[in-house]
Amino acid sequence: MAKFSVLMSLYIKEKPQYVEECFQSLLRQTVKADEWVIVEDGPLTEELYAVLEKYEKEYPGLIKRVPFKENRGLGLALQSGVPECTYDIIARMDTDDICREDRFEKQLSEFEKDPDLDIIGSHIDEFEDTPDTIVAKRLVPVTDAEIKKYQKKRDAFNHMTVMYKKKAVLDAGNYQSCPLMEDTYLWCRMMKNGVKCANIDDSLVYARIGKDMFDRRGGWAYFKKYKTGKKMVYDTGYISWFDYASVIIIQFFVALVPRRLRGWIFKKMLHKKK
Repeated sequence: MAKFSVLMSLYIKEKPQYVEECFQSLLRQTVKADEWVIVEDGPLTEELYAVLEKYEKEYPGLIKRVPFKENRGLGLALQSGVPECTYDIIARMDTDDICREDRFEKQLSEFEKDPDLDIIGSHIDEFEDTPDTIVAKRLVPVTDAEIKKYQKKRDAFNHMTVMYKKKAVLDAGNYQSCPLMEDTYLWCRMMKNGVKCANIDDSLVYARIGKDMFDRRGGWAYFKKYKTGKKMVYDTGYISWFDYASVIIIQFFVALVPRRLRGWIFKKMLHKKK
């Protein structure tokens, strides 16, 4: 199978235990990555540095570190990470999530079957404490046509599941800074460029949803950031004014309702209950 890189961004607030669990899931893969590109988005804690140094020592040559002197945000961190990836196929990963053991094998197989494929993701199983206790799923469309239609309203990819061709990302202008929507902004620009998309009809990543997730996705400040990011997405020309306005209205309601109701909306309506 083709050689590939894993791209991750790490920042100071990440828990070392979560990073360990993420790294162990990468090591358990039936087809292992040829390199891990880790962008250090600003100074880290001593505990996080210790985790990185431990894996550098145990697996020489596997990890390529890209350190920033100050926190620049996820979009710019990933923007710097993509060119550092040695291989044309890149798998994205969040440092607090866990890959199923066959994730990379399944995705690489799809690239082998279809040389025209540019980006592929999957569903996710969401958990709060351990992957044994799945609380919800986020299902995404599977075919190219379905994905491009769905993207006009909501993200058609679970960002921590995607594997893509480096050239397709760079041709679309790479990651850029976009409040709350670095991935969304990139997907729309890639689709405008005519990339071929797919999702595997299976959950290949266990995604951690922190207990404070519903707090972080509420309030006036969050809504203003969301509106700014969505306006940048609208300005790509990929979505219509109606698509933009309807999503903003829904998000206004979701952001300003009480936390408990917001949690219910995410678990029961926006994501599928297990």
